Amino acid sequence: MTSEITHIHGVTVLNVLADEAPIASEADFMDPLGNAAYQGAEWVVLPIEALAPIFFDLKSKVAGEILQKLMNYNLKCAIIGDLSEYIQKSTALRDFVYECNNGNQIAFIETLDIFQKRLANG
Repeated sequence: MTSEITHIHGVTVLNVLADEAPIASEADFMDPLGNAAYQGAEWVVLPIEALAPIFFDLKSKVAGEILQKLMNYNLKCAIIGDLSEYIQKSTALRDFVYECNNGNQIAFIETLDIFQKRLANG
């Protein structure tokens, strides 16, 4: 999985690009995670296109495993995109997204522009 480092309002961000097979397991996420840690990123940005549909099935535990790794490395994560298709199918996912968005480690955000504004506001 290809990624690139950017700086948004003074914050180091690793952007994971959706240019290869989507992340479907914790093992698939290890390269971007290592890159983020090595390059001093504070945030990892994952477009929903970079995530396999299994990520959004909470019973699979893929989301939990990946997000736990991010927390272990003290990295924040923004998952960018329209989740309405997934949320309509799962009350548990809707509740999970709500809880994450009320914390400060994981954020589900509709657009990259909204994420950038969030960083600008601290």
